[in-house]
Amino acid sequence: MRACCSSCLAAAVGVTLLLAAGALPALGQPRERDSARPGSAPRGVPPEIATKVLPNGLQIIVWPDHDISNVALYNFVHVGSRNERPGITGLSHFFEHMMFNGSAHHPPGDFDRVMEENGGSNNAYTTNDVTVYQDWFPRSAMELIFQLEADRICCLSFDSTVVESERQVVYSERRTSVEDDNSSLLDEQVMATAYVAHPYQIPVIGWPSDIEHWTLNDLKSYFHTYYAPNNETMVIAGDVTPAEVFALAERYLAPIPAQPQPARVGPAEPAQLGERRVEVRKSGQTPLIEVAYHVGTPRDPGAEALDLLHMILTSGESSRLYRRLVDQERIAVGVGSSVMAGFDPGLITFQVTVSPGRSTADVERILYEELDRLAREGPTEGELTKAKNIQLAAYWETLETINGKASALGDNQVFHGDWRKLFSSPSRYAAVKARDVQALAKRIFVETNRTVGVLVPEETRRAGDGAPARAGGAR
Repeated sequence: MRACCSSCLAAAVGVTLLLAAGALPALGQPRERDSARPGSAPRGVPPEIATKVLPNGLQIIVWPDHDISNVALYNFVHVGSRNERPGITGLSHFFEHMMFNGSAHHPPGDFDRVMEENGGSNNAYTTNDVTVYQDWFPRSAMELIFQLEADRICCLSFDSTVVESERQVVYSERRTSVEDDNSSLLDEQVMATAYVAHPYQIPVIGWPSDIEHWTLNDLKSYFHTYYAPNNETMVIAGDVTPAEVFALAERYLAPIPAQPQPARVGPAEPAQLGERRVEVRKSGQTPLIEVAYHVGTPRDPGAEALDLLHMILTSGESSRLYRRLVDQERIAVGVGSSVMAGFDPGLITFQVTVSPGRSTADVERILYEELDRLAREGPTEGELTKAKNIQLAAYWETLETINGKASALGDNQVFHGDWRKLFSSPSRYAAVKARDVQALAKRIFVETNRTVGVLVPEETRRAGDGAPARAGGAR
């Protein structure tokens, strides 16, 4: 089972915002320029980056970096759980497994074996919006990697024995990563409650009964609909030239035919008109709380302010919620937040691990007090500067590696609509004002926009600690 490793944001000490507001320093001098790149790059965009769209619709972005003789390849397939429906939930994640389990010219396990024998490695991950396949390899193996990728895109095997074997693997994964993990189980229930119409309500791993009952025809239809070159974005960073990448793509990937564009995802989520609550009762030692608010997308004008807002609230031990809930009140042992960054409006979600013996109702009350205070007073300049410095440090840390470059270019192309937006990111964050964060907090942190999930440990309830059970009751 492959698992995606998420990058941690590193705190920046002494990083100034003058860097963000000015021109970006050079990111390394290319050894050669690519004649396929039309025109000149806008200010701040490395001129060595080149793009090409094959006749079958596959978009390719290449960022040469000759510091080491390695290459990172990211293939973003524009399909995730938002493309599913009841009856076939979890298929996007299932193909993350199947893509390593045999094709026309390679039996199951051969993809990993051949790649590793040639010095490479791979991984993959699935989200609500995309499935991403990652390859890391020496430049000497580049043509082989293109052969492997082309073979599994054009000619994936659908052996019934392999399908049934992987079905059991995925079902086991669901048990261990969701059903036996209280925070994941609570998050699944909150998502299913926060969305009543949009398919973001579907868990990425799928519902148990659907995992049990997919058919071979379901798999084939799903694959041919979404695993098409015109539904993919491929990014290559490393010791390559655009000319050689494009030549290999023309040879191995261009012959794969395009498919009709997938149907539009819908319906849109209607505005929430009142607080929603869900309670989960399950064996465990610690009560958990998850609170979610509807927000926008990465393409919205307030996206940068939203990122800074959630850093101000939960990034590090000096953040507002950590100081109040953990340090001062000692009512929680941990607090964090996350922001969905997808194609459609997402959520900002706060997760709190409640201290033993403390009331979940008190935790909720104090959490809302802090959110209201941010909406009422806004952040301090010190808090805003700290959040911007964290974001800027993470930006430069990402661009230090070919892996980070490939991932960041792909994220910006797929979710922001233009890979060039990566390079205006520092100036966009630098431009955010305290009043922008305050206005956003006022708009989203309202009771009618809130979904609350409480996990009540069964042992705690039976032992007579009624506070968590009372706090989690439905209204």
